[in-house]
Formats: sequence, structure tokens, C-alpha cells
Amino acid sequence: MTALLEVRDLQAHYVSFGGERVVKAVEGVSFTLEEGETLGVVGESGCGKTTTCQAIVNLLPPPGRIVGGSIAFAGEELTRKSQREMRHIRGAQIAMILQDPMASLNPLFSIYRQVSEPAYYHRALRGRGLRERVRELLNAVRIPSPAMRMREYPHQMSGGMRQRIVGAIALAGGPRLIIADEPTTNLDVTIQAQYLDLLKELQDKTGVAIIFITHNLGIVARMCDKLAVMYAGKIVEAGTVRELFNAPRHPYTKALLGSMPKLGSKEKLLAIPGHPPDLATLPPGCAFHPRCPEALPTCATAEPPEIQVIGSWSARCWRAEPQEISATDATTDSAKDIHAAAAVGD
Repeated sequence: MTALLEVRDLQAHYVSFGGERVVKAVEGVSFTLEEGETLGVVGESGCGKTTTCQAIVNLLPPPGRIVGGSIAFAGEELTRKSQREMRHIRGAQIAMILQDPMASLNPLFSIYRQVSEPAYYHRALRGRGLRERVRELLNAVRIPSPAMRMREYPHQMSGGMRQRIVGAIALAGGPRLIIADEPTTNLDVTIQAQYLDLLKELQDKTGVAIIFITHNLGIVARMCDKLAVMYAGKIVEAGTVRELFNAPRHPYTKALLGSMPKLGSKEKLLAIPGHPPDLATLPPGCAFHPRCPEALPTCATAEPPEIQVIGSWSARCWRAEPQEISATDATTDSAKDIHAAAAVGD
């Protein structure tokens, strides 16, 4: 069966005027996503998470461009489509929820006009049918008094309500995939927990697949089926959430999990030394080796291959080895603690 989204060896670069400086923001990224699945993408700022998702919908800001690889959505190759063709896919098949709702909402247009636009263009709804669709969407994202709210403007909404309005816009065209780029960053923990529950409920009802970009591993534990850890433009480890939380193979994944607070623990949190590398002047070998506590001499000279640990679980590390793991392995204390943290909105 064909996956809903299949990304293979994606490369997206930012090239300066004259080509003197090339920032390899995404370099060889591959992953698949099935209908109804949620993929979490984590990593430090500047690792290529957002650029990967912008490339999927062909919305890379200049001077960014896709220089290689394949993006197959529902069997169609997106890298060969023109902007005109992509406009029929964005909103109708693939929708995005951005980190700052005010970057998506126009302060001059009413909520009705903004929520109705995808349904107007992609579902050909008009008149009473369009108004009913907007009312249904506002009800679905739990906006109280939708008939009244439709006449209002973004500045009249709270931050949590604005984020829900953006969610309604994303759902208006009936997409099969939603890309959520850190949609809970600006919300307090109570509203964040409510918003995550809402997304999960909408996913259960509609069967939409979600790519969730976040820095918060508690959210990953709560929301995601699979996890991809990015560093310096590459996916350094990928697998199911349970696999990576229980027994991470890459030192960077271990460091991210070690930096998460655990309920009831008095242990000092792990700090990752140094800074992420400049993507225009990457060090030789493994990009993480200058910061890695487990680095081998080989790490400084040769880039590690992708090792299949088991099944679809893979890691780019010289220390990673294929092995057999029982599917009935109990969840470790660390994973339980992070799941518990997620349950209280961490």
C-alpha cells in the first residue's frame, strides 16, 4: 500500500547572491507517513525542521530552493509541480498551522471570511452552505457562540482562540495532511493541553495525518506515533516514539531526553555543551561530534551511515548496531516520566 507522504533524500538549500554561501538547511531527509498517523519532528532551532515542511508544500522563502530528492504525496510527485498546481493542493490536501496565529490571520478580515476561504475555493461552497460549514468548523474547534464570533476580528480573540481559529482554517478545505509548526509555543500549559486534546479528537474524527514540529518531548509523548530527531539538516534517528524514548541509539537523542525534567526526580538536568554548527560550514565527519560525549576518533573524519536498528528504526551513529528487541519490552521509567509530564501539559 502506498504511503500518504513519502519523502526521499530531500535536499533544500539557501544560496546567497552569486552562490558564494550555501546553507544546506535540509540534506538527505527521508521519512514516510501513513493516513491517520502523527509524526513528531524535534531538534534544536536551526536544525531544518521548518525548512523540511516548507519544502513539502513548496513554500520555501527566497533564496531557498529544493535541489534534490523526491516528495510523493498520495502517489503524486510534488517537486515537479508548478506553483499554480500546488495552489490546488495547499489547503485542499495539505494544510499548515503556524507557530504564531497572527502570522496566519489578517487583522482586516472577519473570522467568517478567513475560515470560509478554503471551503469557498477548494470545496466550492457558497451562500448558506458555506456559512453552515464555517459554523460547523468553529463548533469543532470549540469556539463558543460561533454565529457571533464569525462577525468578529482576530484582535477580539484571546491567544488560545486565535490558535483554534487557525486550526479551523486548516480543516476548512478537508485536508488529508496537516503540518503543525510549534502551534502550542505561545499558549500557557492549560490552554496547550486543551489544544492538544482538540487536535487529537479532530484527528480521530477525520483521519487526517499530522506532522508535529516541536521542541517539547512531552508533547511528542502525548501526540505522536513516530519520531524523527533532526540535527544539522539531517534526521539522525527515527522510529516509533516508544522505541526512541525507551532506548535511544544516537547520543543527540539521549541528550534531548536527558534535558527533559522528570516528575519527582531531583537529578540535575543534562545540558548539551556548545552550539549547533553553521550549516554553511559543517565540520567533517559527524556534525554532532564536537558536542558528543561518546565521540570516537572515526566520528571526526567520516560521516556515519544510516544503521537500521530494527524494522523502521534507524540511527546515524558509528555506535549504533542492528539488534533484536522484543515488542513486549516494558516502558522504561524515563519514558513513563515523560508521558506523565505530557499528561499535565508539560
